[in-house]
Amino acid sequence: MPLNNKLKEYRSALGVNQAEMGALVGTSRQTISQIERGDYSPSVTLALKIAKVCGVTVEDIFVYTEDDENEN
Repeated sequence: MPLNNKLKEYRSALGVNQAEMGALVGTSRQTISQIERGDYSPSVTLALKIAKVCGVTVEDIFVYTEDDENEN
């Protein structure tokens, strides 16, 4: 996955579980879980909401890295 994230660390620092984080940003616990596992890339809007709740920038939580296959 080219989009890595530190959502779990920031969520833990806030002291909220996945369901609570989902409620804070308007999504489900399952979506938060999928983002943390790297199985789902959030929309720009959702990424901005997550960053706002965590009090950081989107870049603090989400980092895009190029796939090795695309480096030609």
